[in-house]
Amino acid sequence: MFSGRNARAAALPAQLSRSWLLASAMKPELFDAALASEADSVIFDIEDAAPAADKSTARDNVVKALEDGATGWVRINDINTEFWEDDLNALHGIPGLRGVMLAKTEKPEHVTLTAMRLNPGTPVLALVESAIGIENATSIASAPGTFRLAFGVGDFRRDTGAGADPMALAYARSKLVVASRVGQLPGPIDGPTLTDSENELLEACKVTQNMGMTGKLTLRIDQTDPINRGLSPSHSEIEWAAELLDSHEHGGGTRDGSYAPRLARAQKIRNLGESYGLWTV
Repeated sequence: MFSGRNARAAALPAQLSRSWLLASAMKPELFDAALASEADSVIFDIEDAAPAADKSTARDNVVKALEDGATGWVRINDINTEFWEDDLNALHGIPGLRGVMLAKTEKPEHVTLTAMRLNPGTPVLALVESAIGIENATSIASAPGTFRLAFGVGDFRRDTGAGADPMALAYARSKLVVASRVGQLPGPIDGPTLTDSENELLEACKVTQNMGMTGKLTLRIDQTDPINRGLSPSHSEIEWAAELLDSHEHGGGTRDGSYAPRLARAQKIRNLGESYGLWTV
């Protein structure tokens, strides 16, 4: 049996998850550490983390963990592989499954067909990793079963030849943000940042946040806390929101044309601050 999920993270709705930790399904001895970490959501990875010859072993490791008390998401293989159907058959009805991440999503029917093979209501994270997927992002976001969009940066760069500079990836990120809004989904999840520097990671989180994305993938436990901090309202934002809301409740404040948007932003910051345990004013 597993010792259990981080209590704070377990209580947080997945639509508000900031850090999404990919845990290799080939290393079940590390599952406990992933589940006890500060990651808002944990994804057991049976796609990139497992070579073709080891897919069955990886799948069995995850199923056993979920049956033994673990809870989490599972990144499954894409619909065009021979492994997709076996993944879904193995996960159908398994306790502890919070949802699946579908690799290399390129069409809305990829999500819908995946959702149809799982228990009704099981959410599907659509991992968009190609030029075709980015161009179809709006229809993918509107597909039955889609819970959130995620950006597979590495594969997208390999597919398009784009560089790592934020400007080179701005169109793709914006496309996912706009598509998520059109599909009435939570903000999309950005790809991982491969660095040993916390400062570089926090700078990457600023890019994520400025683009309108609200989550970020990571392969490392030690990145989960910085990501959570980087994608949360800052201390100054919380102070500003508290001051405006207090003034509003007491009838103060200049009610000009910018007031309603500022009030809505303050209310959003308060709601997020309360959800993340940061609203102490």
